[in-house]
Amino acid sequence: MQILNTIWPLLLMFVIFYFLLIRPQQKRQKAVQNMQSELKKGDRIVTIGGLHGSIDAIDENKIVVKSLDGSKLTFDRQAIREVTQVKQEVTNS
Repeated sequence: MQILNTIWPLLLMFVIFYFLLIRPQQKRQKAVQNMQSELKKGDRIVTIGGLHGSIDAIDENKIVVKSLDGSKLTFDRQAIREVTQVKQEVTNS
């Protein structure tokens, strides 16, 4: 019984850490991976370094970003922080 009383606070602390720190970080990481896997040519993006531009070309691990002044830079796919505007598909109706 003494061992149970000693372990109980440690278990409680682990559960609190899991729900306050570990689980939210896993959700954020999964959302970022989904965003990076759904990148398409024409999407407006922001890199981790703060560069704003649009995707000019994309392959499995790298993307080519076209900035406002027309220069093209190559980045790893993991360097994309967020998509600011998704390319809108044109439909012929």
